[in-house]
Amino acid sequence: MSAVCIGPYTLSNRLILAPMAGVTDQPFRRLCMKLGAGMAVSEMITSDIRLWNSRKSRLRLPHTEDPEPRSVQIAGNEPRMLAESARLNVELGAQIIDINMGCPAKKVCSKAAGSALMKDERLVADILEAVVAAVNVPVTLKIRTGWNRQDRNALSIAKIAEQAGVTALAIHGRTRADLFSGTAEYDTIAEVKQAVSIPVFANGDIDSPQKAQQVLQQTGADALLIGRAAQGRPWIFREIKHYLDTGELLASPSSDEVEQILLAHLAELYRFYGEEMGVRIARKHVAWYLATLAGAREFRTHFNGLVDMDEQTNSIRAFFDTRRFDSLTESGKGQAA
Repeated sequence: MSAVCIGPYTLSNRLILAPMAGVTDQPFRRLCMKLGAGMAVSEMITSDIRLWNSRKSRLRLPHTEDPEPRSVQIAGNEPRMLAESARLNVELGAQIIDINMGCPAKKVCSKAAGSALMKDERLVADILEAVVAAVNVPVTLKIRTGWNRQDRNALSIAKIAEQAGVTALAIHGRTRADLFSGTAEYDTIAEVKQAVSIPVFANGDIDSPQKAQQVLQQTGADALLIGRAAQGRPWIFREIKHYLDTGELLASPSSDEVEQILLAHLAELYRFYGEEMGVRIARKHVAWYLATLAGAREFRTHFNGLVDMDEQTNSIRAFFDTRRFDSLTESGKGQAA
């Protein structure tokens, strides 16, 4: 599988962990890189540096411990603030600055940021020009296909970005009005890819190796961004990479390996956030990891009531021990029959 370049950085493969607020923190980024992602983009950081004193921002801002290349996403609607935020993030270790014009969340769009910016192409140009001029690292842009289905303007935004000096462009195959409903469309991404010379990354509904191959073929994209499908399934990157490299499906991880990955992830959450906050954040990740397993709903009810990291760890081990015991019991019944 051929690699892709973002400025001076050559990614090890064409699979990128998409930025997701409240999900792609440092522990999750490092885990996905370990399990096959070629790059992982940070969760969104506000461009309003007056808000950087919050605990949430302080945890997001140091970048030097992340695997390279370190891509940091910023969000806002004021060119000078975004430029200053980009410059300061580079000082803190960012090697690539990604600008968010793709987030459809109401609390972001109500501030005329995220995908709301796509309604004002002059402002888009001002922001991109200001940020590119402010830093000496590659600047990338994340957008949607448009504001709504009647106003798909990804192509014109892409041309503005290329003219402004943006190094690469990621496109989610939905409009802002679509949020995450329905299915992603890739024709707009293909149209953009044909019209610009900078790398174009496809995003949206890429949840299997076969779908990844289909989207690459349909869009001609240089790389893929994978977001929600990696929640509770960070090994999706190695599965897709293996399929694109060999045409063969990689075996799913064993129950033992899932347990090891989950426990290692929890340990990193406790280390990064501290016990109290780490325990709270662990709950949503555990729900994602176990979502398809028998008995998961009842276990989550129990797990969400735990307030100690040792209790959480021991309960995960007990859950998987029970599954191993049940598997052995079923195997013994089969032999006896």
